[in-house]
Amino acid sequence: MSRPILSAKTKQPINIGIVSAYDHSAHGGVRDHVQNLAEELRSWDYNVKVIAPCSKKESISDLDFIPFDRPIIVPSGGSWARVSVSLWNRRRIETMLKNEHFDVLHFHEPLAGTLPINIIALSNSINIGTFHTYGGHKAYRVGLSRLANPYFKKLHGKIAVSEPAKQFISQYYPGEYNVIPNGVNISFYSKAKPINGYQDDYTNLLWVGRLDKRKGLRYLLEAYGTLKWDYPKLRLIVVGPGEPDGDCYRIISERNLQDIVFVGSVSDEIKASYYKTADIYCSPATGNESFGIVLIEAMAAGTPIVATNIEGYSSVITDESNGLLVPPKNPDALAIAIERLLKDTSLQRRLASKATKDVKQYDWSKVTDQVLKVYKKHLNTNIVDNDTVEIKKRPIVWSI
Repeated sequence: MSRPILSAKTKQPINIGIVSAYDHSAHGGVRDHVQNLAEELRSWDYNVKVIAPCSKKESISDLDFIPFDRPIIVPSGGSWARVSVSLWNRRRIETMLKNEHFDVLHFHEPLAGTLPINIIALSNSINIGTFHTYGGHKAYRVGLSRLANPYFKKLHGKIAVSEPAKQFISQYYPGEYNVIPNGVNISFYSKAKPINGYQDDYTNLLWVGRLDKRKGLRYLLEAYGTLKWDYPKLRLIVVGPGEPDGDCYRIISERNLQDIVFVGSVSDEIKASYYKTADIYCSPATGNESFGIVLIEAMAAGTPIVATNIEGYSSVITDESNGLLVPPKNPDALAIAIERLLKDTSLQRRLASKATKDVKQYDWSKVTDQVLKVYKKHLNTNIVDNDTVEIKKRPIVWSI
């Protein structure tokens, strides 16, 4: 742990505001990233406030959370995003910025929804933006991205969570980006305890994520249906919010699939226990994944992985080294890869052992150290001048 960065004015650790575009009361990759980064920074003696839209304020236990606006649901990259579209919070933002005296404002998806944009427009702090997505909203592809250029230009530092995320955002907003991955609390997952109810003579196959089409559950169900004939003691556990779509229900019904457990949304603690319960973790996403937090969670838990060979996932998993990669939308290839692990426990051990070594690079202490280096660089080299970029008083609506 390096020495904290001190404010030039107060000689105390800098004040940091972490701004998320997404509903902070709904589980998701960006929300988890924001909360974990905030907690890690606080453990390093920094003063950190999290600022985000929030649909259920009572569900947030973080005393340093500042809720803004009620989010609405908008389509985004084959999934759904809960973001703010409010234009009427300017005065409240001005008051917050005046009271908090942030040295650094770190925006996660800085051009998604209106909350980050409204804060960027009024910020006199060092502004850092982290871009998480790959694929994005169709607004990018029809040329509306240039409307957000004035706000992008107010970002002093830019971060992408992976090379695919960097390549995607660079098409629309060229610039210098630091690639800093998502993090994982390794000990949290490695020390989790399996769930007793599943410790029987069944083999547990696990799927974790939102039940969106692009997460590919239907292809895993097809693979499971193929395997179930030869492996009647195989169980599929599905963890995550949402409802199976029509294709999923059709596959289950047509094949009369048994031993499938839909768990629903769970706490982080219970989710970690499911990773420990699993014999094999499978993530059959079809695309638009910038990284794959679920992969590093499974790696930290020591669970062997089968995943699709898509952008984002292939930057985390190396085929035949720390996991098995198969083509997307290919249930036959999924079934073959899963069966290899079912038949070969030594392969399971080898993949899991390599994964537990590789995942160390994603430990939150290392990720946070990289983020702090970006803060320090721009605190030392930038003079914040609101006159350098002209921002209209009424920010545009920008939802991705």
